[in-house]
Amino acid sequence: MDRLTQYSKFLSLVLRHQPEAAGITLDRHGWADVPALLEGLQKTGRPVRMEMLEEIVRTDEKQRYAFNAEHTKIRANQGHSIPVELDLVPLTPPEVLWHGTAERFLGMIFADGLRPMSRQYVHLSADPETAQKVGQRHGKPVILRVAAGEMFRAGMQFYQAENGVWLTEAVPPAYLERND
Repeated sequence: MDRLTQYSKFLSLVLRHQPEAAGITLDRHGWADVPALLEGLQKTGRPVRMEMLEEIVRTDEKQRYAFNAEHTKIRANQGHSIPVELDLVPLTPPEVLWHGTAERFLGMIFADGLRPMSRQYVHLSADPETAQKVGQRHGKPVILRVAAGEMFRAGMQFYQAENGVWLTEAVPPAYLERND
């Protein structure tokens, strides 16, 4: 694994789950002060300069991170296990969204639905290809079709993170179907 990838993984840990790992704090919206972050990364033995941080943000294939307009603050776009207010605006989702998981989780999913587990929201993909990539990270992948339009009409809210990931609080089993 190259250094940029290693630093990006640590950045994900810090901005989503454990800001204290770099000796920083996040504001209630999940923003970290960039100079404090760079200093904290340095103290952990990760000599990240501003140019490298900008490259990590720019080249991250999942677009996990965002800067404010002045590049003085940075945050993760979604995936937090710590409470943050991302100021997401409810949106009408497409009729169908997708969720990638591992086959071994299907029994639990079809019994209880999709739950955020350690995160704030359930993450859904706009296309089955992206869901397939997500599912592969957890074992033998299975793609689930999510009847997002029906959920929305039943009163459930959806949000879209800056990186295009769709978010909702839960997906009841009635709205799930295996996509074989």
